[in-house]
Amino acid sequence: MDGFCDWSLSMEKDEWQKRGSGHRNRMRQRFLEAGLERFSDEEVVEFLLTLGTPRGDLKIPAREAVSRFGGLAGTLSAPSEKLLQIKGIGTKNALYLGLIHQVANRYLRDRVTGKDFFTSSKDVYDYLFHSMRDLSRETFKVIFLSRKNELIADKDLFVGTLTESAVYPRDILSASLEYKAASLIFAHNHPSGDPAPSSADTQITRKLTWASRIMGLQVLDHIIVGRNVYYSFADEGLIASFVKEFEEKLPQL
Repeated sequence: MDGFCDWSLSMEKDEWQKRGSGHRNRMRQRFLEAGLERFSDEEVVEFLLTLGTPRGDLKIPAREAVSRFGGLAGTLSAPSEKLLQIKGIGTKNALYLGLIHQVANRYLRDRVTGKDFFTSSKDVYDYLFHSMRDLSRETFKVIFLSRKNELIADKDLFVGTLTESAVYPRDILSASLEYKAASLIFAHNHPSGDPAPSSADTQITRKLTWASRIMGLQVLDHIIVGRNVYYSFADEGLIASFVKEFEEKLPQL
């Protein structure tokens, strides 16, 4: 009887592994035929987890990761120690997820570095989308551009709730001098997914625009990244309005 049970369990295990292998082969075939276009965030994470775990059902850890970190970008940018708290995600899985995230960031940066790429708010949003959409905390980023609107660098300067007291113009201006930038684009994310600016967002943008003008720097935009949507201060005419206010007050400064 014990021998029969062992044989039965072995058959069940073999059948389970065959099913898992078939599922992965179907995922690979879907990717080869149409890329990730029809993959959900959960399926993309599951697919990536297979790189570190050649066998086993990874649907549950993928679903938990996407739920816990708010989506694909949040999962890819999650710290390894947070990923390892999820049952089914091991050291190799966390390593590969982090590697994919870093490769994607470098690809996006290299793709636009030294090129006149940022010609619209949509260009900026497309550049920021991967790295900022699903972040769980507000992150304030500055994009430094040359006189030809070529990307010099981008830098995260602040993480946390955005307030006037948290963002220091001197830090931004110091970095601008270091990179020899001529123009700046500010960006931050709203973890809620709603990119509508708060009153603090508006006041900070005015303050930074004025400080930049004093130093001879041009502020092109401030983009707020939401979930699959964004808000542009330039598109709404606010950057131009802040510059006009500055020029009217300049004789009084």
